[in-house]
Amino acid sequence: MPLQVTVWNENVHELEEPEVAERYPDGIHGAIADAVDGDDRTVRTATLQEPEHGLTEDVLANTDVLLWWSHCANDEVADEVADRVVDRVHEGMGFVPVHSGKNSKPFKRLMGTTCNIKYRHGGETERIWTADPGHPIADGLEESFEVPSTEMYGEPFDIPEPDRTVFISWFEGGEVFRSGVCYRRGRGRIFAFRPGHEEYPIFFQDEIRTVLDNAVAWAAPTEGADAVWGEVEPKESLDD
Repeated sequence: MPLQVTVWNENVHELEEPEVAERYPDGIHGAIADAVDGDDRTVRTATLQEPEHGLTEDVLANTDVLLWWSHCANDEVADEVADRVVDRVHEGMGFVPVHSGKNSKPFKRLMGTTCNIKYRHGGETERIWTADPGHPIADGLEESFEVPSTEMYGEPFDIPEPDRTVFISWFEGGEVFRSGVCYRRGRGRIFAFRPGHEEYPIFFQDEIRTVLDNAVAWAAPTEGADAVWGEVEPKESLDD
């Protein structure tokens, strides 16, 4: 059965800023969906403007991996939808927040921290270093690659210690940032990836598309063992 992938985008900049709409004529969600599409995957998109933000119980129940791009409308996501995403991650759905998806309600709830950073606009060069070359998300990449022009994110990044740090970025102004980090929450795998500011055509860059494609494969649910919750009967006899 094909892997079921949902790409979510707040879709605000594309509707309000002509230059973003020109840069991403199919929306940022369209560019990401194209990057992660494949013969063994079924990819759908959803946006903030749809009923329940396009993330109904049925959609999420049939999503193996959810990619999430957001920036200026994180607070507009309904709490019940955010909780629904968090619950599905604990059940095994993969979650890939991209760029300011680090400030999304689901990611912050899954991390339990502010996820605050420092940042700067201005179109600096970013060099992304592969800090964990043996990780599957790094497959097909060199030891480093450049994003020619982007928004800067800088440490400290208020997140829990990652399970794995796959990428570390250096910026032209001197800052560094943990730009690709992995977590496990319940049965679900999480990969947060920094690049993707809407002012630049980053999602058409080959290396970025490779990372996202690899992230979907890595974050896909695994079978694991059965889990039993709540009060249970003893496996062994407790009789005296």
